[in-house]
Amino acid sequence: MKGRKIMQIILVILYLVLTVSGLVLMKMGNNPGSIAIKDGTATFGISLISFAGLFCYLCSFLLFTRIVVMFDLSYIMPIVTGIVQILTLVASKVVFKENISVYGIVGASLVIIGIVVMNWKQS
Repeated sequence: MKGRKIMQIILVILYLVLTVSGLVLMKMGNNPGSIAIKDGTATFGISLISFAGLFCYLCSFLLFTRIVVMFDLSYIMPIVTGIVQILTLVASKVVFKENISVYGIVGASLVIIGIVVMNWKQS
């Protein structure tokens, strides 16, 4: 039972890392991709960094389908979504030097409070 719990935690952490990495890499690549059909041939162009982001994001999606089965959906969805939002906010500040407004900080604080309240154990 303890080994299963550790595996669940590792999968959730891996999901979080892949999701945020995917978003950051896609933004860094600055190329959403282009699809063209010329002379009956379809082509898809994307930068290498954007492709790495797309790959990370795809892997995170596949991993999430496994995580959803392992946990109650009403429990895991708000938690991982909230953590992804917070990590993305931090990554945008650190990597892209984006400004975070007071409202952003208040919102992030409310998300953190919500995650804590959801996990508060009743005695």
